[in-house]
Amino acid sequence: MIVITTHKNTDFDALAAVIAGTLLYPSAVGVVPKMVNKNVDQFLSTHKTAFNIVLPNEIDPEKVEKLVIVDTSQWRRLDRMESLRKRDDLTIHVWDHHVQGGDIEASWQCIEGVGATVTLMVRELRRRNIKLTPLDSTVLLIGLYEDTGHLSYPSTCGEDALTASFLLDSGADLNVASFFLNPPYEEAQKDILFQLLESTEKFTHRKTTIAVNILKLEQKVPMLSTIVNMYRKLINTEAVFVIFINSESTCTVIARSGSDRIDVNSILSHFGGGGHPGAASATIKTMHFQPDDIKDKIISIVQENKVNSAVVADLMSYPVTMVSADTPMRQVREMMEEEKIRGILVGSEDKLEGIIVLWDFKKIKQDRQWQAPVKAFMIRGVETVSPDLDPAQAARMMVQKNIGHLPVEHEGRIIGIITRTDILTYFYDMLPE
Repeated sequence: MIVITTHKNTDFDALAAVIAGTLLYPSAVGVVPKMVNKNVDQFLSTHKTAFNIVLPNEIDPEKVEKLVIVDTSQWRRLDRMESLRKRDDLTIHVWDHHVQGGDIEASWQCIEGVGATVTLMVRELRRRNIKLTPLDSTVLLIGLYEDTGHLSYPSTCGEDALTASFLLDSGADLNVASFFLNPPYEEAQKDILFQLLESTEKFTHRKTTIAVNILKLEQKVPMLSTIVNMYRKLINTEAVFVIFINSESTCTVIARSGSDRIDVNSILSHFGGGGHPGAASATIKTMHFQPDDIKDKIISIVQENKVNSAVVADLMSYPVTMVSADTPMRQVREMMEEEKIRGILVGSEDKLEGIIVLWDFKKIKQDRQWQAPVKAFMIRGVETVSPDLDPAQAARMMVQKNIGHLPVEHEGRIIGIITRTDILTYFYDMLPE
């Protein structure tokens, strides 16, 4: 077994380096310490099943033949790896950008003073011509940006900038990156954010919640677009439109959308603005539209919007693999391995009794328990969704309830299932042509 691990209190550069390591060492498993930074924990709560990563207590140290350590070279910073330190037969590789050194005696190492460990590993990924998915690229870019202060720290070098360029070209999503990096705000920016939160006005159209605010600026404030983006996340709406009154003669509208049901670029094009479906802006002269007129027109355009978008039915898998409640656990495990799936529904299309997922296998402590019926280990009271639900709403359910599978129910029958992987595939534009 090859294990890739990193330091406790894992930051994004460390997590990204572990994920990069699983690409450089294809048969390896990433081991992320139990103690991670808050934004890393938030990321893993929605993305953990997209990568081959586990916790330290989920591996058998005796089976480890090679240990790959990233973003540190000190034993004391690793989580539950003490038993491996005493092994003379263990091959150790180290990838690190901290050049001060540590006490780990590696069989091979790559330690250079660049801005982030990710930079070193992307160099090797490029040398081997290993292709990255948009999700891989996004995580690696977050790690790079976090450790280099968006390429602004003195430790940043030219290769870091080239790495960022490569990751962007490989499909890294800056909107996702900016959300997890949580940039700091100055007092003026905090005041704007608090005013927006206090004056939030929401309306719902076709199960989509949208906020439209009007706010007068007393002074020029930088990073308004970043504030609006964070505001949308905090109030948990699919889209926001903030009308900033600059002066008696002009207003600036900044819009952000997290749902393909709301194309803010299309909406603000009515005012001469532009941008992208998820981010757009427009500067409007008050001689043409007063702030309240802008607000009313935006609401009217949204309500008249007839654009079709993806729903759960477009993403779900079907037909659904199901077993009866009396099926032995050993047979369930074999079915999962054969079909390469992480969960199986229990019951029938007309009567859903429960679900068994890969994680539930950890409940089995004795070999004889594999002969027990699945009903002894399954999860009951399973949440279901309708086929016309917005994928973003399904994703929120998964995060809030910490589940990775949602059966799709229509007129009392189970017609499909949508998983966390299906959601990630959709949001990271990795659907097959």
